[in-house]
Amino acid sequence: QVQLGESGGGLVQAGGSLRLSCAASGRTFSTYTMGWFRQAPGKEREFVATISTSVGRPYYADYSDPVKGRFTISRGNAETTVYLEMNSLKPEDTAVYYCATSRNFRSRTSADFGYWGQGTQVTVSS
Repeated sequence: QVQLGESGGGLVQAGGSLRLSCAASGRTFSTYTMGWFRQAPGKEREFVATISTSVGRPYYADYSDPVKGRFTISRGNAETTVYLEMNSLKPEDTAVYYCATSRNFRSRTSADFGYWGQGTQVTVSS
């Protein structure tokens, strides 16, 4: 099993920045993708960004259209750590952000992610 823990959420004004962190522990040997999803009240959980890798291959980062150019996903020196740098935040970014892992390479589908963190709240105010 894999355990995930997110941190870094909070309340910011529109145009501000936050950095989310996620650390994974446990049986991560079969994890090829780590990423972020978000869910606002009354809405479906949606893809935000993922970063995928496999031994001998380069990293691949993927972003949803609403965050492309504003958010950056990255891996820590320990590949069980992932970050989400969020810049130019908008009120529409307000949601609970979840870290997740997948055995699949470059997936945008939440069903492909088998392990999830507890979520961290991001609130962007005008």
